[in-house]
Amino acid sequence: MAEHSLVFSFFLIFTGAAVLASIALYTRQPLLVAYIVLGALLGPYGFAFIGDTKLLADISHIGIIFLLFLLGLDMQPSHLVQMLRKATLVAILSALIFMAIGYLVGIAFGFTQTEAIIIGVALMFSSTIIGIKLLPTTVLHHKHTGELVVGLLLLQDIIAIMVLLVLNSTGAEESDPMMFVQTAIALPAIIVAAFVFVRFCLLPLIHQFDRFHEYIFLLAIGWCLGMAEVAQLAGLSAEIGAFIGGVAVATSPIAQYIATSLKPLRDFFLILFFFSIGASFNLALLGEIIVPALVLAVLVLALKPLVFRVLLRRISESKQLAWEVGFRLGQISEFSLLIAYLATSTALIGQAASHVIQATAILTFLLSTYVVIFNFPNPIAVSDKLRRD
Repeated sequence: MAEHSLVFSFFLIFTGAAVLASIALYTRQPLLVAYIVLGALLGPYGFAFIGDTKLLADISHIGIIFLLFLLGLDMQPSHLVQMLRKATLVAILSALIFMAIGYLVGIAFGFTQTEAIIIGVALMFSSTIIGIKLLPTTVLHHKHTGELVVGLLLLQDIIAIMVLLVLNSTGAEESDPMMFVQTAIALPAIIVAAFVFVRFCLLPLIHQFDRFHEYIFLLAIGWCLGMAEVAQLAGLSAEIGAFIGGVAVATSPIAQYIATSLKPLRDFFLILFFFSIGASFNLALLGEIIVPALVLAVLVLALKPLVFRVLLRRISESKQLAWEVGFRLGQISEFSLLIAYLATSTALIGQAASHVIQATAILTFLLSTYVVIFNFPNPIAVSDKLRRD
């Protein structure tokens, strides 16, 4: 079963997703649940219809890149800078609080000091995919709530990149402090280069050939993936590069046309992403890790809204907005999964600690999605009153 072609794997994934999505809609469940459950059923630890999910996981990563690129297209640079400045202290304090919580839980369940630290680090971040996917694209992105959510997620992504650099240097035979210097120089350099290239090359090309929609589509994909690759080569993440590429184009009138054109492509890859999350989880370890994972998930779901509420109130945000932002960020991140994978591959943590992080991520992805779709405006709400696209 594990040797099926990629085409057959796609057939199983998307046909199965369509069936489970239909059931989810009839039973008023979020579609993300269907995709993750399908991965667990068809993956190597379920019925093993799809044995090797590494290729699918790599392909699905493109969905995250497109997601950040489309997010950048909706963000005006002046608003973004203002929001990042305002949200920096909240992002740092919340990250430290949840690192401490994860560390204490890890120690309480008998994990080593290093494993407890990695578990704590995994709890520092909220999911960019969940947070942005549940934002109404035509409403909240242009309002204060959406800008604040996006600003906090971006700051967390920057912290996550620093963590990944530390893990990479720890796993290497010799730590290289120049990696951090390179990153510090690369980020502003890429931002400046992106805006210059858009101003003097990309926009003139778009204006010259805007009658050819296929060309605009190809140009947008090339620019998005090109920026992602440049950022990755410079020691940053592909997601950050794609976001910078989107922001650089955001001031152009063509930005919204590009965003609309790329949304179906983004959704295609995101289905693969959520499928790969479910498929990569080893169900045989469930009995060993379920209790610490449940404790961590409950703490994340209960305390993240409270912590963000308190911190956002300290910077003069309204009580209602502070609660909403907290619930929207009430999960851990896809970066947490990457941290778990990298820490395992460098022998910093064992399989049990890695799967605790994975199980916590899956549980918080699912449960926080339920909280948001039943209580706040979002594109996939089962209630017509809350559905906003």
